[in-house]
Amino acid sequence: MGSDAHVIVVGDADLLDVARRRIDQLESRWSRFRPDSEVCELTRRAGVAVEVSSDTRLLVQRSIDAWRLSGGAFDPTVLGAVIRAGYDRSFDELPAATAGGTSFLLIGCSDIEIDGTAVRLPAGTGFDPGGIGKGLAADLVVSELLAAGATGACVNLGGDLRAAGSSPDGDGWTCAIRHEWSNGSLVHVGVADGAVATSTTLRRSWLVDGVKRHHLIDPATGYPSTTDLTSATVIAGEAWQAEVLAKAVLLRGSQHPFDLIEGSGAVALIVDDLGRVRGSEGFQAFHSGSELVDHVEKAE
Repeated sequence: MGSDAHVIVVGDADLLDVARRRIDQLESRWSRFRPDSEVCELTRRAGVAVEVSSDTRLLVQRSIDAWRLSGGAFDPTVLGAVIRAGYDRSFDELPAATAGGTSFLLIGCSDIEIDGTAVRLPAGTGFDPGGIGKGLAADLVVSELLAAGATGACVNLGGDLRAAGSSPDGDGWTCAIRHEWSNGSLVHVGVADGAVATSTTLRRSWLVDGVKRHHLIDPATGYPSTTDLTSATVIAGEAWQAEVLAKAVLLRGSQHPFDLIEGSGAVALIVDDLGRVRGSEGFQAFHSGSELVDHVEKAE
């Protein structure tokens, strides 16, 4: 999934191998950079019902759920726009500057169909699960580790973290929230059974004709977002939700960043392009005993 994976298991050490194999399996099914993945097959055969695994059906369903939850800020059919922005291969393979990709794929989530064991994308669209794939994978692996006998488990896939059960200290899990401009942490937050995800415009960026591009596409425009926020972190019950809401908060910008999460049970932390740090109502409850940095120095 183009990211590092960190797994902590409290219990039988053999479960680490179980987690590794499961993450590899999900990667093989969901990566858009593997031509033989089920995600790539859905794009190649858009307009036709394609038989896929139960994992991929769940991914597609959660992607539709996320589209609704985010009010369209997340859309799994932005693949064409992502390619046009130049993100047309695994990020590790992108040169510092690229001429950008070409794609005629359209954006349109509303007509995706799940029928039994098959999924059909609307003709002319492509499927890119993006960060929700990492979040859902973390959710699945933690749940399966606990079911297999682990006392506690924490899975962090590229910044999408899911934790449940007892930590190695026998208490809840503590997570450091970081920012690209800061050498230290903005704050430490505690979760007993939940998820933390951060979305940022400061990573996965490249140059196209001298113009900086990043991977966060705004479905409303089809172009990389012009938000004045540099990062948004969300704490939620599940990692796929935290990932989607973090992107949605980021796209909202600094004027009304938290309106989408009101009443959802999630909380958020944002950093704007001037380095100002702000938490949503209720965020403080997750960092009692840890002081929140109120400003980070903007990188030149």
